[in-house]
Amino acid sequence: MLLNLDPLLTGQLLLALDEMGHGDGVVIADAHFTASKLAKKHLIDLPGISSPRVLQAIRSVIVPDTYGPSLDLMESPEGLLPVQTELIEAARLQGEPYRMIERFAFYDLAKEAELIIRTGETRTYGNALFRKGVTPVMSA
Repeated sequence: MLLNLDPLLTGQLLLALDEMGHGDGVVIADAHFTASKLAKKHLIDLPGISSPRVLQAIRSVIVPDTYGPSLDLMESPEGLLPVQTELIEAARLQGEPYRMIERFAFYDLAKEAELIIRTGETRTYGNALFRKGVTPVMSA
């Protein structure tokens, strides 16, 4: 057991996040997403956990990319949905932009992601692509 880590951050998930470079994307996918088909490198299942909760855990260990939008959401025909508002809040962007991406364009972006996490999120359009930023230097 590690101290001060969100309990959702398994060893496998931490390793995949650590292997990502700045600008690399992690897709937090809802339960409806075609994750197995699109996963290029890593696919991790976190059933029973909502998409915003998973993004909250990820944000506890990585910072957002500062070169362009660090968060992409799959665009819903109904406009911004509550699950998407929760994802924006979980990303803690502090004024940084996010983008709404058309569904099939989002799938194309997901194919390039280093990691896809399939959650138990059952609300539709509960998908996000978060880009890892440069880890701040810690002084000794």
